[in-house]
Amino acid sequence: MTEQPASAPTASPDAPQLFDRAFIDDPYPAYAWLREHAPVHRAKLPNGVEAYLVTRYDDVKSVLADPRLSKNAAASFPGWQPGRTGIPGEHRSGIAAHLLNLDPPDHTRLRRLVSKAFTPRRIADFEPSIARIADELLDACEKTARDGDGTVDLIRGYACPLPVAVILEMLGVPPEDQAIFHEWAFGVVDRGSVRGGVGRSVKRIRGYLRTLIHKKRLNPGEDLLTALVRASDHGEHLSEDEAASMAFILLFAGFETTINLIGNGTLALLTHPEQRARLQANPALLDGAVEELLRYDGPVEFATWRFTTAPITVGGVGIPAGEPVLAVLAAADRDPRRFADPDTLDLGRPAPGHLALGHGIHFCIGAPLARLEGRIGFERLLARHPEIALAAPAESLRWHSGLIMRGVHELPVRLSPEGRRRIG
Repeated sequence: MTEQPASAPTASPDAPQLFDRAFIDDPYPAYAWLREHAPVHRAKLPNGVEAYLVTRYDDVKSVLADPRLSKNAAASFPGWQPGRTGIPGEHRSGIAAHLLNLDPPDHTRLRRLVSKAFTPRRIADFEPSIARIADELLDACEKTARDGDGTVDLIRGYACPLPVAVILEMLGVPPEDQAIFHEWAFGVVDRGSVRGGVGRSVKRIRGYLRTLIHKKRLNPGEDLLTALVRASDHGEHLSEDEAASMAFILLFAGFETTINLIGNGTLALLTHPEQRARLQANPALLDGAVEELLRYDGPVEFATWRFTTAPITVGGVGIPAGEPVLAVLAAADRDPRRFADPDTLDLGRPAPGHLALGHGIHFCIGAPLARLEGRIGFERLLARHPEIALAAPAESLRWHSGLIMRGVHELPVRLSPEGRRRIG
């Protein structure tokens, strides 16, 4: 195949407008155009960085596994500026030395350490706790609905606090500190609602983790943060910044992905009543339904930043060294070359093969936990509130404008008039 230069942002008069409000609310028509006409497209992003967007399934999968693409912006991207290509505030707060910003061998060392806490067997042990937390949150949602106008924001009342509570328990955050941690976590998720709010929340979380790490050194427990501290004290050469960075990214990645999985997934079910009825009539579809909801409108729109360390060719397009590359997971998972009728939600779709949780050495380490939280979250919600309905038009919902994650700010719903009591 003849190598072609990457398409310019204005390569065609028919090219869709990227990153405006219409795109943020529904990017899928734009991704369909890019897959057909400019599958590797150099675009100027809202933060001012120009990056190559990769949109076809096979190309995205290839990019995610290509060792010539680095995660270390400072070493690989001449135009790198702290804060432009990462989580707001992470560099200023000294918590950028985590898995999403590292290459082997540092990435290999840290991932090996943390992966021991995320084995399917260990994650399965959390199932009773996740179910208990889900029921307690639904109890509170029901009370909010009864005491108010009958509606509740499912993001703030259920989708957000569920994974936050689980990851706080895994990290060993004391119960008395968890309420304020929930507020900080929501400050990270609700980016854009208050100027600078994300950076302030990140700074507070970093300060708290620094203090908690010292406490765990003095009084170790059986939690994940203690395991990180022990590694830093017993030969794994984990610095305090590395320990705090790892704890932060496990917290951040461990809750935001699941928040959007539950939020986007619930919205998809409520706007596809025939698929929701199909699931309610056949709960055995639940595991497959989680996979299809991940594919259809997944929680991660773009894979995290990568930078070319050598000239590469993707989809016949040459990309020079030292360039940012963004693999568009949402576009790949709607690629008709890989999925039949990809814009249709089909909870019985066989062999998912989606890329919603990544691919290669940076595949989401918390995937087993996210899947379990999603399964229990949907199961509990639909069992207790089979007649749940949107309390606002779907087109009126506000979507987050950040590059990486895809999710709604709020999801107002009306619960079933008489919520069923807890199951089991």
